[in-house]
Amino acid sequence: MNRSAGEIQGRFVLQREDFVLDATFSAPAVGVTALFGPSGSGKTTLLRCIAGLERANGSLHVNGETWQNDTDFMPTHKRPLGYVFQEASLFAHLSVRANLEYGLRRTPLTERKVQLEQVVEWLGLTHLIERGDPGKLSGGERQRIAIGRALLTSPRILLMDEPLSALDTKSKQEILPYLERLHRELKIPVLYVSHAMDEVARLADHLVLLDQGKVIASGELHETLARLDLPTAHFDDAGAVIEAAVAQHDEKYHLSRLDFSGGHLWVGKVEQPFGTRVRARVLARDVSIATQAPQGSSINNILNACIEEIRDEGPDKVVVRMQVGDSQVLLSRITRRSRDHLGLVAGMYVCAQVKSVALMA
Repeated sequence: MNRSAGEIQGRFVLQREDFVLDATFSAPAVGVTALFGPSGSGKTTLLRCIAGLERANGSLHVNGETWQNDTDFMPTHKRPLGYVFQEASLFAHLSVRANLEYGLRRTPLTERKVQLEQVVEWLGLTHLIERGDPGKLSGGERQRIAIGRALLTSPRILLMDEPLSALDTKSKQEILPYLERLHRELKIPVLYVSHAMDEVARLADHLVLLDQGKVIASGELHETLARLDLPTAHFDDAGAVIEAAVAQHDEKYHLSRLDFSGGHLWVGKVEQPFGTRVRARVLARDVSIATQAPQGSSINNILNACIEEIRDEGPDKVVVRMQVGDSQVLLSRITRRSRDHLGLVAGMYVCAQVKSVALMA
């Protein structure tokens, strides 16, 4: 197998009494790759294998460097990675600054690529760094410090194991903008374990989908989420992710226009300058279909689309996959009766009526 200098490639086989991991995967060496699947699918086990915390048979190659194969095994403490657990696990006897500097001290001066000042800025820790007792901080604040400590080891890869799962809703909303900023700022790959679709849609670029210990699909997020042969397209919150740019502000109606390849979407006012890249999500249940351009409709967002595929979903519904422009995909969940009444088939040009758009980032 060719070893790509810009890729993470691996295969792990691990057998337990009640579970077998047999996962072959690859991920780009840039951006955020989500390891996604239901509870018990093997996400955390796979991440622990990558970290060397689980001794599994197989191989792992990171940016052309072998971390594990049939004859060699690099122990965890020698793998240049950062690991963020579900719980922050800060050192209670150390101050916030000392917790951060613990990660810094683990890295020789000549190998330090991330500085304390950078991490403090990225994660909004300026007002916290002199605090003496991290146990009195909120869950979101503690987790930001744990992420900072991991980053200050100057890792070549950052592993995050459901870092928001132990947080309440308020803390999750507090920390997500900082994770988005890391997404923009970091030059290292992030492997992010989650079973929450909203987190994945908001943060990830690439998706590795697991089920019962196996990788069942892998690819770019927007394409993989919209594959009708995968379970993600049939979740209640199934939908499409759209990367767009802020193109216009309508002050009178407090709206902003987002442009993307294939069209544009109007959303509630975005307080960002023109050209800013944003991510939006359109759920399948919020897209209806018309065979002709609607007249006198209250729906602001109507896109020209071509039906690529239709798949039955239970006794009464179908999911329709449509292409908008050259590369954008939309999903629509409608009734079987509507499909038959409209005569919808693959290859047909239609109008996709988008009733709601969620601005993710």
